[in-house]
Amino acid sequence: MKRHNFRFAERLRVRWAEIDAQQIVFNAHYLSYFDTAVGAYWRALALPYTETMVGLGGDFFVRKATLEYLGSARYDDQLDVAIRCERLGNSSMQIIAAVFRGDELLVHGELIYVFADPASQRPATIPASLRAVIEGFEAGEPVVQVQLGSWAELGDHAGAIRQAVFVQEQKIPAEMEWDAADATCLHAVAFNRFGKALATGRLLPHVPGVAKIGRMAVLSVMRGSRVGREVLEALMRQGKAMGYREVLLHAQLSAAGFYTRAGFVQRGPVFEEAGIGHVEMVKNL
Repeated sequence: MKRHNFRFAERLRVRWAEIDAQQIVFNAHYLSYFDTAVGAYWRALALPYTETMVGLGGDFFVRKATLEYLGSARYDDQLDVAIRCERLGNSSMQIIAAVFRGDELLVHGELIYVFADPASQRPATIPASLRAVIEGFEAGEPVVQVQLGSWAELGDHAGAIRQAVFVQEQKIPAEMEWDAADATCLHAVAFNRFGKALATGRLLPHVPGVAKIGRMAVLSVMRGSRVGREVLEALMRQGKAMGYREVLLHAQLSAAGFYTRAGFVQRGPVFEEAGIGHVEMVKNL
């Protein structure tokens, strides 16, 4: 069992509270690590778990959990908790989980979930639509599609995300969120394979040869996945196709690391927009 056998892994760091009198991670915590990584696996599938299960009329219940210990993690170790769906039965889902420290396999195990009616907990058939998403992910298929278009085409979806993120979550006054540029600029919206809109952004002219990306927003349940990156890259590709040589954006300080990882660099000092600290960042196309 090797790290490259898994498409997905969640990075965790061992906390002081997780080690025991032997100065190693207490054995029961590995189940918690697996559970945390499984939650992140659903984000990697671009499926907000609770909303998705409600829409499908079911839920997954743990039927079996086994672990095998080969080595020990210690305080402050960085661990990759890898998750792979090994098999989908009629109602069951077999998950293989493994904890790696670098390339060293420390613990591995099996989790069996059963899809069932949430009230009676009686097993039910895994919906074909969900099966297709999981099998497609494990086969290397994309889990989101980014659509580009006008406000008339995408405004309902983009507007709902921005309302949730900027107006409701960040408390930005609504009159500051909506502007005339929406009617003329290019919008992008990322949809999962169930057609749920998860993230948005827009591209508009700034000065000759330079485009500006703005209103980048990802639903809170999907942050930490690649959904926002997919929107950003789609806008940059389109900007390059339109002849722009550079793209800039005003990044909230909390999101600056996200843009740095995408190749943007800071230009100028920190400033405030809508009472939130921002920095200008640029990237050559």
